[in-house]
Formats: sequence, C-alpha cells, structure tokens
Amino acid sequence: MTYGYSRASALYQETNARGSVEGADRHQLTSMLFDGVIDRINQARGAIRRGDVPAKGTHFGKAHAIITELRGTLDHTQGGQLSARLDALYDYASRRLLHAQLNNDERAIDEVVDLLTPLRDAWRQIRDQFLASQKQAPSAAA
Repeated sequence: MTYGYSRASALYQETNARGSVEGADRHQLTSMLFDGVIDRINQARGAIRRGDVPAKGTHFGKAHAIITELRGTLDHTQGGQLSARLDALYDYASRRLLHAQLNNDERAIDEVVDLLTPLRDAWRQIRDQFLASQKQAPSAAA
C-alpha cells in the first residue's frame, strides 16, 4: 500500500514539475535549476548519512546534470568575464561534488551549497529587472 502511495506522490510531483516548466520563462527555468541542484545536493547528503549508496549516486548524478545544464545556459559571446567566471565556478562545483561523492565528504557538500546559494538568491532578486527588460524588448522592436 505504501508503494502505491509513493508512486502516486511521485507521479503528482512529476506532473506538477512538468507543468511548472512548461509555463516558465527563461528566468524561472534558471531559478528552478538552482533550486533543483541545491535540493539534489541536500538529498545526496541525506543518502550519505543513511548509507544509501544507490540513492547517493542518483542524487549526485542529478546534481551533476543540473550543473551541466547551468553551464549550458551561459552566453559566452555576450556574457564576457562574468560568463567565464560562472563557468569556472560551475566546473569547480562539479569537481567538488565528485570528490564529495567518492569520499562521502560533507564539508565538500557544504562548500558547494555555500557557493551556489548566493547565486540562487541573487538570481531571484533580479526577477523584477528581467520582467522589466522583457516588457521593454517588444516596444524597442516596434
């Protein structure tokens, strides 16, 4: 019976997430990536503490995939030095996560969360600027 409930819950979460993604703009999608990577990292930490090796691998794998996606969103032609620095930070975070995964190193996990959390928070804070730029873009083209 618990399995059925867990499956239903997982399906609900998947459907809810898919609906959120389908209606999201670029800014919201990046925000979801930041939330997702921090969540997966914390889930990996929990798996380490429980000794759940398969879950640890799954969560670290998803965290790595999200960081790869964040790197893929960088525009190196227009982003200049900021884009290069973020790329280097994502590369470093990915290497630290690999270290954490291989060595069950929670200090490395803390380090990555401490690096990504301010980026996520700053990204949330620029939401109003993003929306204003989107409103100006169509009128500038007219």
